[in-house]
Amino acid sequence: MNAPATIQRDLGAEFPGLVTAEGKPWHYLDTAATAQKPRAVIDAMARAMGEDYATVHRGVYARSAEMTLAYETARRKVASFIGGSEDELVFTRGATEAINLVANTWGRANLKPGMRILLSQLEHHSNIVPWQMVAQQTGAVIDVCPLTADHQIDLDAAEAMLTEAHALVAFGHVSNVLGSVLNAPRAAAIAHKVGAKLLLDGCQSAPHMPVDVAALGCDFYVFSAHKLYGPTGIGALWAKADLLADMPPWEGGGAMIDRVTFGGTTYASGPQRFEAGTPAITEAIAFGAAVDYVSAIGLDRMHAAETALVARLRRELGAMNDVTLYGPADSAGIVSFTIDDIHPHDLGTILDEANVAIRAGHHCAQPLMDYLGVPATARASFGLYSTDTDIDALLAGIARTRRIFGKG
Repeated sequence: MNAPATIQRDLGAEFPGLVTAEGKPWHYLDTAATAQKPRAVIDAMARAMGEDYATVHRGVYARSAEMTLAYETARRKVASFIGGSEDELVFTRGATEAINLVANTWGRANLKPGMRILLSQLEHHSNIVPWQMVAQQTGAVIDVCPLTADHQIDLDAAEAMLTEAHALVAFGHVSNVLGSVLNAPRAAAIAHKVGAKLLLDGCQSAPHMPVDVAALGCDFYVFSAHKLYGPTGIGALWAKADLLADMPPWEGGGAMIDRVTFGGTTYASGPQRFEAGTPAITEAIAFGAAVDYVSAIGLDRMHAAETALVARLRRELGAMNDVTLYGPADSAGIVSFTIDDIHPHDLGTILDEANVAIRAGHHCAQPLMDYLGVPATARASFGLYSTDTDIDALLAGIARTRRIFGKG
């Protein structure tokens, strides 16, 4: 058996955020919440905000034209990163806004009373609440697909639940709590069989594995830059060109228009129709730089390295008789767990004293916590800079926490 691919360079040195103010290593295991930023991305954003800065799409002077070219080049890079084309990709404030955009444009235009939306038990609040809001406004009904015993979206159950009344299926491609990976091509096939569209929340898949929207078969795909080692405040919606062309604008203002008169307004075509106002120029350029950085390393190599770390941590935690693990054994970059009689918040607080950062809480997935029968879990999540040293520090911190609670 071949050994998993490894990344043969000290990536930690390229991330200034991985060192404490005292110059000590910071064992950052919360990448599923937001990724640390490499120097290449920080520098690209600083240049765009400094010596290269100008507005886009408006100025006739040279620097504005150059900045416009850089901004649209970033759109092309981000679209290509997931196998799409630039005329299919809308810059948004993040995945949350991207889902809200689809709900408030495609959803309001297409959902009618009695139509149905299928979600799953493991969805992030951002892939639940917008659909609840649009269902209330349109009279649509939401159904919830259960999970399998190993915490995957149960596609057999989904297939049995889907009817021709379903207009949309909205699933997480990778769970932000469980790390479970959806069989997206099958989800697309069963959705399309009844005439429904498929939206994939790709926040946890785009940073961890190669994505090709055509191969996945989805109709909409959303993700955020900050989980992909880029800046906050920007993300992307990819939509099939024919769907995007038929979607009405959501917000009005500059840049999204063709012609404005007091008698009426006509709108721009393509992604520009959904990008009202001055865009996040510097953030978009840094988003493109993040794509370049990740692509140069290779998502296959990153995924293999993260998979090895997940396997080790699950093995170590699984050997502890007071630990409950959640999610499948092959979870993508995420390990969620609880320790008997130790609240995840207490664990997270004590770990922080040893410069170990994990997430503790409901992870914006309260319906999933209810399903699992726990108020919260501890979550360790890996990035391209994660190493076995981070796991060593986490395990040492768990041992210390046990002693503090009289369990060791």
